[in-house]
Amino acid sequence: MPRAVLIGDESLWAGGHPPGHPLRPERLLDTWAMLHAYQAFDAPHTRVVSSRPPTEADLLTFHTREYVQVVKRLSRGEVELNPFRFGFGGGDNPIFDGMFESEGLKVGAALVGAELLLNDEADVAFSFTGGLHHAGRDRASGFCVFGDGAIAIHRMLAAGWRVAYVDIDAHHGDGVQAAFYDDDRVLTISFHESGHYLFPGTGFTHELGREAGHGYSVNVPLFPYTDDETFIWAFDEVVPPLLERFAPDVVVAQLGVDAHWSDPLTHLALTTHGLEALFQRLHRLSPRWLAVGGGGYSRAVVPRAWTLAWAAMSEQTFSNELPAAVAGDYDPPLLHDGSPAPISSQERRRARTEAEATVAELKRLLRF
Repeated sequence: MPRAVLIGDESLWAGGHPPGHPLRPERLLDTWAMLHAYQAFDAPHTRVVSSRPPTEADLLTFHTREYVQVVKRLSRGEVELNPFRFGFGGGDNPIFDGMFESEGLKVGAALVGAELLLNDEADVAFSFTGGLHHAGRDRASGFCVFGDGAIAIHRMLAAGWRVAYVDIDAHHGDGVQAAFYDDDRVLTISFHESGHYLFPGTGFTHELGREAGHGYSVNVPLFPYTDDETFIWAFDEVVPPLLERFAPDVVVAQLGVDAHWSDPLTHLALTTHGLEALFQRLHRLSPRWLAVGGGGYSRAVVPRAWTLAWAAMSEQTFSNELPAAVAGDYDPPLLHDGSPAPISSQERRRARTEAEATVAELKRLLRF
């Protein structure tokens, strides 16, 4: 059985974005509660470890020194700065008390996971509170302050590992792509709703990397209403052959679940069955893997989907009937969706046609 570690403790959701923000801490607390209700850490090959604050040196492996200092000062309530210069202000990236500490702990969680893998103390580590893939070197973006995934990848690169990054969030993983756009030691693969329809408006097939990194940036933009069958087909066409060719030492997987059909911010049409199939494929394909969370803005979906992710990582099977401790919070009280995605056959066909054209274009560009 794989040695599976989840990085989690109450400090990771004690603070965070303010009430009303989509990336609210309650989605993390609900996931924690569901995992414990399932006794998901009772198996001898599983364990939970706590996060730690990152050092400034950790943050500087990706972010600029000026940006780190600005986040620290804004977090303390200093107002003489121009926050808009660094992406803060407005609804997406509000300034909030304790921001430096709460978002830093998410970086620390990803680093703890990376270090467990590097030290051969785990085969898979799940930092479900992170996955903040829009953060840039010197600015916040898309709810993301610090780029925990990029920082964890830098830690692995420092140890000499080759890293494949696979992102299934409905939004393009633009921050991680940009971090390694000229680096042939990192293969980034992002599946997402096309930037023609969704933030951040990037992630097209022609974004292939530059200089040494040319050919190591792969994007699979999908049409609205892409369902389980088409998403999984595209994944199977792209990910296995590219991972085989790249031969990574580790896979870092961003498991945003906002591709679910009920998500209020996106337009894809996956179900929990489709998400589970993707989690299981990532588990089979990864020599070892660090999983980070990401998006997902339906409070009814996130805990169930990430419980299924942990089941795949730790090779456990959980009852479809939710445990009594949490069943009252879900209708129906099931781990899997009680109904399919409500999309028409015409929408399915159009999404499939677009996906087939996208995959054909990638195969032409990358010759696989």
